[in-house]
Amino acid sequence: MSAETLAHRAARYRWVILGIATFAQATSAFFVQGIGAMGVQLRRDLDLSNAELGLLLSAAQLVPLVGLAVAGELLDRFGERRVVGAGSCLIAVALCAGGAAPGYVALLLVLLVVGAGYSTAQPGGSKAVASWFDASRRGAAMGVRQAGLPLGGALSAAVLPLVAGAFGWRAALVTGGLVALLGGAVFLAWYRPPPADALAAPAEAPPAPTAPRAPVTARLAARLAMLREPSMVRIMLSGTSLISVQCGVLVLTVLYLHDTTKLGAGPAALVLVAAQAAGVVGRVCLAAWSDRAASGRQGSVVTCMAAVIAGMTALMTPLGQSPVAACLLFVWLGFFGYGWYGPWVAQVAEAAPPGRTGFVIGLAMSVNQIAIVVVPPTLGLLRDVTHSFAPAWGLLSALTATALTATALMGRSPRPGRALRSP
Repeated sequence: MSAETLAHRAARYRWVILGIATFAQATSAFFVQGIGAMGVQLRRDLDLSNAELGLLLSAAQLVPLVGLAVAGELLDRFGERRVVGAGSCLIAVALCAGGAAPGYVALLLVLLVVGAGYSTAQPGGSKAVASWFDASRRGAAMGVRQAGLPLGGALSAAVLPLVAGAFGWRAALVTGGLVALLGGAVFLAWYRPPPADALAAPAEAPPAPTAPRAPVTARLAARLAMLREPSMVRIMLSGTSLISVQCGVLVLTVLYLHDTTKLGAGPAALVLVAAQAAGVVGRVCLAAWSDRAASGRQGSVVTCMAAVIAGMTALMTPLGQSPVAACLLFVWLGFFGYGWYGPWVAQVAEAAPPGRTGFVIGLAMSVNQIAIVVVPPTLGLLRDVTHSFAPAWGLLSALTATALTATALMGRSPRPGRALRSP
């Protein structure tokens, strides 16, 4: 078969890869992204405080603190198909077994296991897209792929509260497990690595042979040293602040609308659906814009930072007390508070040295994971102690403003090209 024929087939099949990577992300995130939508039911059925409710989301994100970097290393060694497929199956088994969970503590343990499986979905799908798409299309493709998370969140926000209301929260766990199993099966059946000679993706060529391998500890130290690179510092500052905002939207939207604007649990959950749907659009549009904007990926991310500061500030004014205005503000926060992730992941992939894309994506996501673990219970605790949502929005605004200022002082990141040194 000629190289031209291979290239033509690869050009067509990469859209299949994009579809199944997005689907795997949506199904893996389905249950965890639905926790916030079920907040009113979980708070009532399990007699939880707001801090305990936030801790549920933290439990699902705790193992990925280490698991994302480990998954990235496994991806570089064993490929996306086996690693992502195994992770989806682990999520499915844990959630289906969780259908027999007796209470809150058991649910926390189930979500810890879910987090281990979920560690493979984010870096795995991102590496798949980075491998199959060249730099001219990578931003838009990464935006579509990263839209899988808010897409899964929108679907779960629409479905899981209904399931939990009709059959109980345990049935919602089983539903999430079956959805994850479907996503894993599709990825295992359809994913293929890109043909090496058909795509312009030299970044994924294996590293050139060098001198005898250094000890494991030395190699690990060299890779972690990437975190000190200026381009990576900028990426981390923007990522941790915006992922905190994303957590706030996920955990607080339904509770805020229910407690502050007096919307019912059902209508409030539908607003979260709309916010997540706006996030789907945001991830695609903002990533596509970053392919062509003179300011590059970082310009798109900075725009999102400024937009979420404006939205959360408005929530702290009397405007945020109006049901209509609050709903519109959450849709705004969904677009920018989720939309930043597409250009951000493309930026991370383009900063990685040859042969280390999986590890660098996993490492960057691991740093974000610290915020994902800490922020939800912190926001819930602020609400419990102050009996107001304003301190939570104020904290998120301050974090984002600090990161925006520091990022601006450090200068813009480079245009596509490998910005990190290979260890």
